Amino acid sequence: MAEFVMDTEKRKLWDPQIENVSELYPISDLDTANIKMGFGKYGDCEKLGVGYTLTKSHPIGISPREQLTLCGIQKFDDGSSVIWGTEMEDWHNHLLPAGERLTRARSHLFSLALVPTGENSFDAEYSLQLDFGGNLPHWMTAPIVIDSVKSTFKAAEKFFSEGEGGELDQYLKEEKIQQAKFEDRNSILFTP
Repeated sequence: MAEFVMDTEKRKLWDPQIENVSELYPISDLDTANIKMGFGKYGDCEKLGVGYTLTKSHPIGISPREQLTLCGIQKFDDGSSVIWGTEMEDWHNHLLPAGERLTRARSHLFSLALVPTGENSFDAEYSLQLDFGGNLPHWMTAPIVIDSVKSTFKAAEKFFSEGEGGELDQYLKEEKIQQAKFEDRNSILFTP
C-alpha cells in the first residue's frame, strides 16, 4: 500500500498532478530509530527517511508545488501498520534538491493506517491535513484533497482485488521466487 504514496508510477495511477516522488535521504540505521522510539512502543520502524514530492500544475490554476517530508512505516505485532509523514520545517530547506524553489505545500499530517480484518483483507484509514501554500483558500482546495483520497482507494482497490493473475498476485509470486533464491543462496553459503 505504501507504494501508492511513495512510488511515482503507482502514484500516477491516482494522482494526475504528481510529477515526482523520491526518497532523498533514507535512514538505514533502523535499530537506532527503534531504540529511540522505545523498542516497539510505537511499532517496529520498517522504513524511515526524508522524501521529496513535486507536483504539476492543477487545471484550476494551482501552480506546481514541492514538499519535503519526514516519512516512515511502522509495523505492529498484530499485523497492522501505519504509513506516515509530516512536512519538514523551513530550516531544513538545505535538504531540498538543487534548483528553483517552488511554493511549498505542507502535509501537517499524513497517515495511512492498515489493520488486517481477515486472511486476505484489511481496513484502511487515510488521514491527510494538507495546506497547498500560497494564497489559496481552503474551501477551494478541500475538494481536491477529498478527490485525491478517493482516487487512492479506487486505485488500491483495483490492485488488491484483481485476484489470480492480477498485479498483486504477480507481485506475491515474484516475492516467493526471490525468497526461494535467497534461501537457496544462504543454504549453499552456510552448509557445513
